[in-house]
Amino acid sequence: MQLRLPEREFGGYIFDCDGTLVDSMPLHFRAWMTSFAHHKTPWLWTEDEFYASAGVPDRVTVQSLNERYGASIDPDSVHAFKLEWYMRHLSELEPVAAVANIARRFHAENRPISVASGSDLAIVLPSLEVTGLLSLFDIVITPADVKQGKPAPDMFLLAAERMKVDASQCLVFEDGRPGIEAAEAAGMEWVFVPSRTV
Repeated sequence: MQLRLPEREFGGYIFDCDGTLVDSMPLHFRAWMTSFAHHKTPWLWTEDEFYASAGVPDRVTVQSLNERYGASIDPDSVHAFKLEWYMRHLSELEPVAAVANIARRFHAENRPISVASGSDLAIVLPSLEVTGLLSLFDIVITPADVKQGKPAPDMFLLAAERMKVDASQCLVFEDGRPGIEAAEAAGMEWVFVPSRTV
């Protein structure tokens, strides 16, 4: 994977987790499908829709599907089952080498770096740990830390604040459209990380 980084230097760097630092999207999709089957959901949710919603919190996704299909599936129950299944398969995860190498280099150079993920902390921390990346990051932002998740800019703005870097001086690494929209809303430049090989 070749990533195109802007020519200029930045004051801080913000990394999404799933599909960006960690090659977890295929595992997440399987976890979604398993949970949907367990809950006998009435919808057909395609892989394309899954990738289009990258970065959106689980419960928001379920609520959106409920509204679209006139259903009342419990978002908390779907999330809990998905989380439990995902955690049992954590050992299958690998880092996204190109992005992980950039994060390691920035960490070695003492540049401010952080993670801003749409997943719960209970998923993000073990995912980073099993891929050997957790020790790089002192700052990890998840939806629980803000009022609104991606595509709102809240998580990226909080990451910039905690890194003590102006938002305009941050570069975001993202694989999902909601995350890119969040970066743009925060006034940050971004690098697209393709999380899907097609």
